[in-house]
Amino acid sequence: MKRALNKLTDSQVKKATSEGQAQRKLADGGGLTLVIRADSKSWWFRYRFAGKEKTLSLGSYPGTTLKQAREGRDTARTQLAENTDPITQRRIEKTKHQQAALNTFQAVSASWLVQQDNQLAPSTIEVTRRRLEAWIHPHIGHLPVTDIEPPLVLEVLRKIERKGKHETAHRLRQRISQIYRFAIGEGLATRDPAGDLRGLLKAVPTHNRSAITKPTELGKLLRAIDGYSGQPTTCAALELAPLLFLRPGELRHAVWSEIDLEASLWTVPGHRMKGTLAAKRAGQVPDHLVPLSTQAIAILEPLQKLTGHRPYVFESLRPGRPLSENTVNNALRALGFGKEQMCGHGFRATASTLLHEMGWTPEVIELQLAHRQRNQVAAAYNRAARLAERTKMMQAWADYLDSLRTGQTNVIPLHAKENTQ
Repeated sequence: MKRALNKLTDSQVKKATSEGQAQRKLADGGGLTLVIRADSKSWWFRYRFAGKEKTLSLGSYPGTTLKQAREGRDTARTQLAENTDPITQRRIEKTKHQQAALNTFQAVSASWLVQQDNQLAPSTIEVTRRRLEAWIHPHIGHLPVTDIEPPLVLEVLRKIERKGKHETAHRLRQRISQIYRFAIGEGLATRDPAGDLRGLLKAVPTHNRSAITKPTELGKLLRAIDGYSGQPTTCAALELAPLLFLRPGELRHAVWSEIDLEASLWTVPGHRMKGTLAAKRAGQVPDHLVPLSTQAIAILEPLQKLTGHRPYVFESLRPGRPLSENTVNNALRALGFGKEQMCGHGFRATASTLLHEMGWTPEVIELQLAHRQRNQVAAAYNRAARLAERTKMMQAWADYLDSLRTGQTNVIPLHAKENTQ
């Protein structure tokens, strides 16, 4: 009868020596063996798989205790029962860990940004990169994407919230989610931790852009603009901003090929209008028609003599470059109008408010503001069919601004019916 094997004890393992042998072995049972050499003690698990005898190292003592070695042996025996070779499984796990170490959030986000070249505008990509580097990478950039859980992402986003940057927090949650969807598609992750956080961030406080909407105050602003003594292109941009109420970027990037002074029409191409880069490249953003009043023509004609031989209408002091994005706002500040009073984008709210009070049809106002319509077929039709109404409105608006400039604030509002007959 075979004598039962006595299992090792912690004391035996601690005191065991090689006893002068090159290598001495102490069995614990179930294939677990303590291999003792003069300068080391190691745990081995001996087994057979597919007819071959194999040895799996379970670590060195005392780094791996007797209890931990037994747990490793038991795990290996379970794998054998499932017809899995423990050594092969360990190699697979090692490869996964190595890949995970390479696929950090920072590395994956860099790959995602490369993929956005055909989807997002270069400026948007740059802003996203800066935000990730400033707010996200210092906290989770070094972690494998597979190790990042929703609570950790939420903790990082709430740090941003506590600094009062609510919109940034919401935007970065969206970007992290997009990065994870990319990682899932590439087989680098299996779930999106940011997707589980919808509704957990504080709502973005509403901050309307500053705009003057009272006729008396607008009259003061218009008179101040008339007295502005900056460079000619800045003066012209400042004078046209209230007349045309375009978005600041649409105004300052204007090129002369878009403007037909004889037809009194400015056609802003779709690729310069608000919309996603993909929609613009697909031709889904229509051109925007801007009827030019006689007052607008009077500003553009002398300007054409100055910059008409080069592309940009509002050229900066550096030839071949448009005015910077802060030029109009800086001019308003120089005139004494603080950022809480008026900004370049605010001229749109000014026009919208007062044109509604004047009685113009809301649909016509929205078309001239180039606000997107849900029905794209109707949008394309209206942009062409209602041009006559918009032309009348833009001239009436310019005349109204002239009256405010001269201090006449008791102008009788116009009515849509009177202007569309």
